[in-house]
Amino acid sequence: MEEEFEFGFTEDPKFSVERYEEMIRNHDQYFFDAQAFENIIDYYIEKNDPAKALQVAEYARNQHPFAAVFLIKQAQLLVVGNKVPEAFAALEKAAMLEASDADIYIIRGNLYESMERFGEALENYEKALGLAEETDEILLHIAYVYQNMGDYDTAISYLKLCLKQNMENQDALYELAFCYDVMDNQQESVQFYQQYIDNEPYSYAAWYNLGNAYTKLSLFEKAIDAYDYAILIKDSFASAYFNKGNALVNLEKYAEAIEVYRHTFEYEQPNADTYCAIGECYEKLEQMDDARAFYKKSVKMDPKLADAWFGIGVTLDFEERYFEALHFYKKALDLDIANADYWFAIADAEYKLGHMTEAEQAYEKVVELNPLDIDAWLDYSSILYEQQRLVGAIEIISQAIKNNPEAAELYYRMVAYLFAKGDYNEALNHLEMALTSDPEKHYILFDYLPQLQKNKVIVDIINRYTK
Repeated sequence: MEEEFEFGFTEDPKFSVERYEEMIRNHDQYFFDAQAFENIIDYYIEKNDPAKALQVAEYARNQHPFAAVFLIKQAQLLVVGNKVPEAFAALEKAAMLEASDADIYIIRGNLYESMERFGEALENYEKALGLAEETDEILLHIAYVYQNMGDYDTAISYLKLCLKQNMENQDALYELAFCYDVMDNQQESVQFYQQYIDNEPYSYAAWYNLGNAYTKLSLFEKAIDAYDYAILIKDSFASAYFNKGNALVNLEKYAEAIEVYRHTFEYEQPNADTYCAIGECYEKLEQMDDARAFYKKSVKMDPKLADAWFGIGVTLDFEERYFEALHFYKKALDLDIANADYWFAIADAEYKLGHMTEAEQAYEKVVELNPLDIDAWLDYSSILYEQQRLVGAIEIISQAIKNNPEAAELYYRMVAYLFAKGDYNEALNHLEMALTSDPEKHYILFDYLPQLQKNKVIVDIINRYTK
């Protein structure tokens, strides 16, 4: 038996849902007006039940075959289900019924964007711009397309248009920061957010992004001030606390940073990154038991966080527990095999344990991954020098100089090795190069070979450059 129920615009959406579910249970056919159907579809979307929402859209289409809105809703839901051809077909039908509905072109633009057919995406978004009453989200999507095309200048211009339409569009604020970051244009980023804040002084997102821009410029005091304003406006802004903590770390204010990091726990669940950051602060304060405790909390929460495993190793290394430290360094390395810092720590620990071959192999890996690491080259060559492998030590320093021709430390070390080998003329040539590069660092030579302080020729040459 068929019953008809008409529900007006003022009908309680929950009541509409109940009547719809009753209809399904009874295997019956009730009549709903278009607004009631929209309410029911939106209810299931909010309940994260796209299958039921799609079913309602189909019922609605049968009862209201000339209402484009249900084809548009259907297309949105088909997109969620990754049914792209069906979504395009629904939009085509909707356009035949009501070609002036901006949502048709927005959804179609989204589909083309996801398929990386950027020209067609932009074409549809531009059509939507001419039809929609509110355009900030469309402008944001156009900016996304230009980002995906690698055209960040044009993306920025659309993001600014978006914010002109809606100053409170936080997605646009964050995307603008991202674009400036990619372009490494933090000065312009600072300028924009300062101007924005003049008009919107209570935008916590703008203060936060300003803080991030200052951080990237290494203006940590200014960054902290910006984060403080963001926190003042929104005291539950955990990300602002975390980034303020990072800025304090860069200023070596580790005790203050710990307190700020702990504030994040009041507003969000503790996470592995924050535990790791606190552990690093305690490590810098040489409170190794506390540092290790927080690093352990971090790896318990996220066993794949390599820096936390590495941190545990650092605390053990500090306590001269090199064998144990090595175990944790290797756990970190397993998670990040190309990390030069991990290889360096392993090389140092192997050396302290007297494992020269393993240390040498690890240093070789360090300089392969980071040929600009002066200390690694120096330590690598020292291992060979200590084993009376002078030729090898000289070859390593030669490679180091090729990669770092401005590094005076390398030339001074080369002087020491060449004197030890007996190549005095070559040693004096390198001494001249070292002194030309940085005469103030001549002490390096005497630190490594103190007996050279009694060599009159060397002292005279150094005096020519330093007096």
